[in-house]
Amino acid sequence: MFTGIVEELGEVTAVENLGDASRFRLRGPVVTEGAQHGDSIAVNGVCLTVVDREGDEFTADVMAETLNRSSLGTLEVGSRVNLERPTAVGARLGGHIVQGHVDGTGEVLERERSEHWETVRISLPANLARYVVEKGSITVDGISLTVVEAGPGHFTVSLIPTTLALTTLGRKQSGALVNLEVDVIAKYVERLLTAGQEAGE
Repeated sequence: MFTGIVEELGEVTAVENLGDASRFRLRGPVVTEGAQHGDSIAVNGVCLTVVDREGDEFTADVMAETLNRSSLGTLEVGSRVNLERPTAVGARLGGHIVQGHVDGTGEVLERERSEHWETVRISLPANLARYVVEKGSITVDGISLTVVEAGPGHFTVSLIPTTLALTTLGRKQSGALVNLEVDVIAKYVERLLTAGQEAGE
């Protein structure tokens, strides 16, 4: 489990096309410290497994399902990525519960700059809209954010200077794809209510 609090801005150093999968090598001194084969690291909000580690770089395999459902397929050498290690049991939950299981992708539609922050409007797939509510939580490229506005087919988030400086959202312009993970609690509530209605029929 993750919390959506990005630990560092890493970099893709190699991409190997394996046909129905890809192998990525990524640099991240903070998240690789103590990392071992089989450990999990979130890359732009996608939970990946460490295959190998050498120095401040680690390697991860990404299957076709993940490439198709997320924006990882657009990464190339030199791409910057948000990195986070799983939260430790008993640690503070700084963001919200993030599984690293991307539900879909959105597109950056517009950026509006204010003096001390920036508002970003992102497209929202129709099948995810019911899980996104004003002042609720959403994960964008692995970043735990609060929804400012939930409109038809889009939502907005406000980014403070720290988020702009230390994550990929400070660099992504209109047209860029971002990974979206909605609040898992909302999905469980929906499932329980649906199951209850079906049982009552």
